[in-house]
Amino acid sequence: MSVRTPDPHPGWLNEDDLYEARRRLPMVYVEAIPVRLDSLGYVTEVGLLYTADDDGRVYRTVVSGRVLYRETIRAALIRHIEKDLGPMAMPQLPASPSPLTVAEYFPYPSETGLVDDRQHAVSLAYIVPVNGECSARQDALELSWLSPEQALTAEVQAEFIGGREKLIRQALAHVGHTQ
Repeated sequence: MSVRTPDPHPGWLNEDDLYEARRRLPMVYVEAIPVRLDSLGYVTEVGLLYTADDDGRVYRTVVSGRVLYRETIRAALIRHIEKDLGPMAMPQLPASPSPLTVAEYFPYPSETGLVDDRQHAVSLAYIVPVNGECSARQDALELSWLSPEQALTAEVQAEFIGGREKLIRQALAHVGHTQ
């Protein structure tokens, strides 16, 4: 039996270690596309975040973040949804969290069309119904609730970077919305 004090953040890397890991290993992420459902379970709204990069460019994105060492996928999804949408979002995760898709991001343009200039990342993407009050938090500037038709317009799709508009199209097609 160990008598050591547990590390309060065992899944975190310091900035230097994270930089080196990103250079050498694929990083595992989760992405959640928050949705509102009607009484029959059809998607009526999609929650999209506005955020800004270090250069001040504003773009749309979805809830996303790394899966920490020894963290379950379910725990990572809940943690990132609470971080980005607030503690009252009330996400409804399925009993068996199977992803909508596995997205592969590369630090350069590739056949996947998904780019993350920091790293090679493998992301498990989910559609997550939320029932509670949501508000943009952390790095997000704003949370917009759009109809699926609005989210699929060329204007909204052009506001994504790194190919995430493909993820939105794929998620909405998965639940029956295509254009």
